[in-house]
Amino acid sequence: MTAAREQWGSRLGFIMAAAGSAIGLGNIWRFPYMAYENGGGAFLIPYFFALLTAGIPILILEFGLGHKMKGSAPLSFARLNRKWEWIGWWQIAISFVISIYYIIIIAWAFNYLWFAVSRSWGTDTIGFFINDFLGLTESPLDGGGIRWAIVGTLVIAWVVNFAVLYSGVKKGIELANKIFMPVLIIVLLILMGRSITLPGAADGISLLFAPDFSRILDADVWVAAYGQIFFSLSIAFGIMIGYASYLPDESDIVNNAFMTGFLNCGFSMLAGITVFGIIGFMMHQAGGALPEKLSGVFLAFVTFPEAVNQLPFLQAAVGILFFVSIVCAGMSSEISISETVICGLMDKFYLPRQKAVIGYCVIAGLISLVFATGSGLLILDIVDHFINNFGIVFAGLLEVILIGWFFKLKILQDHINPISDFSIGRYWRLCILIITPVVLGAMAVQKIRLGLTTPYGGYSTPAILILGWGIALAAAGSGVILSRIAWRIPVDMAQDRGTKTGN
Repeated sequence: MTAAREQWGSRLGFIMAAAGSAIGLGNIWRFPYMAYENGGGAFLIPYFFALLTAGIPILILEFGLGHKMKGSAPLSFARLNRKWEWIGWWQIAISFVISIYYIIIIAWAFNYLWFAVSRSWGTDTIGFFINDFLGLTESPLDGGGIRWAIVGTLVIAWVVNFAVLYSGVKKGIELANKIFMPVLIIVLLILMGRSITLPGAADGISLLFAPDFSRILDADVWVAAYGQIFFSLSIAFGIMIGYASYLPDESDIVNNAFMTGFLNCGFSMLAGITVFGIIGFMMHQAGGALPEKLSGVFLAFVTFPEAVNQLPFLQAAVGILFFVSIVCAGMSSEISISETVICGLMDKFYLPRQKAVIGYCVIAGLISLVFATGSGLLILDIVDHFINNFGIVFAGLLEVILIGWFFKLKILQDHINPISDFSIGRYWRLCILIITPVVLGAMAVQKIRLGLTTPYGGYSTPAILILGWGIALAAAGSGVILSRIAWRIPVDMAQDRGTKTGN
């Protein structure tokens, strides 16, 4: 006799967890640059249009699917159609790959928390990051040896991840996000308050929000907006399906989706103001010249430490707060990505949570050591590019096509509407049936064309074939293989496994 499936302790707990999954490092270092590069304030028009026509509709779809089917992505897809199970496992494989490199960035942030105390990164922040800290090699295929300082903080990150996941949905994931998310928002508000009072901050914020309406008709801007929404909301990872499977029977699916979507976007706005306020200050210090690194890893670990060095006072405090925000945003997302994998394993193999968590953390933790070598950043760069552009995009496209075109959306609609304050109807179906597949299809074509014609990042062909195309295709292939393995118990009974305690 098995216990009932685990559930969230409260609606707030679910919202905090879903928002914690959506709000991650990309909100801090990707959104501000995307907005700046694609028309500033004018970018917000396609950005919010994408939120309302793709982001929230897909959140409703995935929340509704997980809630109705009471299962992880593989189990939910298997219940729709046994031939579709592999899509869920493909999403699980994508999440597994992301989990093993995403956590290394959190490890770096733990290191930089310590460095911020005495600003031990020195005056040459890029030299310190690349040479002293990472020991970066010339090629991703040249390991360069283990970086033991990074291994130490990587272990800390895995211990936190393990402790949260092992404790379960209510006592682990929900509790952790009720800590991480408020801390993250409070810290960001403090940083924003410091940022906007710096000399030149207004000029930097103007760069972010001054609208260039000539870009509105640029198709690339719209693709970028949809891409940012798609990637930042954790859709097509299997995450939101698994999280929704832990919701109680009477849960407002539509409101939950809207709150998650708008919390994510609101945080992106706060992060954008904070980052570009700092950039404006750096421009003021440099006589109007923009910093070289405005996005990604280098913004966090090179440009921001350089900005901290230039602050007139409170350098250590600002540096510590910034890297606390990186740790909190990273851990909340890492937990959700990891839980996706664990939820799938528990369903498929009828495992108690404890065994699934131990097995996952040991295997994923050992593999993640690859990113703690001298070539770790280069490997991360290639894997991240290909798993996002050729994994998530295509998995998401297939998901909306199969569910939208080959499954009766009205079945999900009839499940969602009676338990939601606001009903969904023709508009939602239009988004799932037409708008999202068209946009994702355009993105997929664009990614394939660029991927086949332009070697990514100037890396060697063997590196791209092995670490790029190889891992992206292996993720899809593993989905097929895992779907061929028999379920430990029949699919229609699997929802009750959950959550054996192992006692």
